[in-house]
Amino acid sequence: MITVDNLTFTYPRSDSPAVRGLRFHIEAGEVFGFLGPSGAGKTTTQNVLIGLLREYEGRIEVMGRELKTWRSDYYEHIGVSFEFPNHYLKLTARENLEYFRSLYRNSVEDPLHLLTMVGLEDAADMRVAEFSKGMKNRLNFARSMIHRPKLWFLDEPTTGLDPINARRIRQIVEQRQQEGTTTFLTTHDMVTADELCDRVAFIADGELEVVDSPLALKRQYGTRSVRVEIASEGESRIREFPLDGLGTNREFLALIREHPIESIHSQETTLESVFIQVTGRSLS
Repeated sequence: MITVDNLTFTYPRSDSPAVRGLRFHIEAGEVFGFLGPSGAGKTTTQNVLIGLLREYEGRIEVMGRELKTWRSDYYEHIGVSFEFPNHYLKLTARENLEYFRSLYRNSVEDPLHLLTMVGLEDAADMRVAEFSKGMKNRLNFARSMIHRPKLWFLDEPTTGLDPINARRIRQIVEQRQQEGTTTFLTTHDMVTADELCDRVAFIADGELEVVDSPLALKRQYGTRSVRVEIASEGESRIREFPLDGLGTNREFLALIREHPIESIHSQETTLESVFIQVTGRSLS
């Protein structure tokens, strides 16, 4: 769906590139996470891929065509949900979606159906000026789906949402993937990335550090051990054992035979910990 080869972009009057030498590809139907802290180059890369920044170096192919050869027809195929939504505040949520769906030539979704999907059906006829930040974000997300895009760009889609609505957004992304949509997800929310993404790319200071599946990265950089909490002499004690050879580890087997177990957990690392380990940077 997308092939990026040696992408470099420098803003006017800047002395150094915002992103440099990026190379990655995204398969059709994949949810691809682009992860990094603020200022890492995530939004710059997305803005190049959606055609807002055109004076780039390198080669980008989208849906079988060089990106620079696409014209306005490109936007019939892609949907974009920006981190900072921009709506017509004097219009209602329904009127906003009715207006935007009128801009597309191909089949479009029913606005009320989309508002129901994101939990805004009861606010369909409320002016957007009265919406909270989270409601505006959900409306922005709904608008990006209105023309059933093949390629979906989501920039921090769960920012400002409570856990219930964040879960709702993740479920919609999963559903659209099952229907064949390809998603380019930029975020610093590692929980969302870990749950949704088939592969992730870590970007820091404008350069890609690693591209792989969340599971493969956690296995590569995690600690292969098991932590056991037992009750002994009225107190809790914690022991840790190597995961490899655990089934024949005599000390481990004796421990779980002779003492009541309070808890037992494999010591899997988090995607955020892997990012810090790989890039030497935090996500804040």
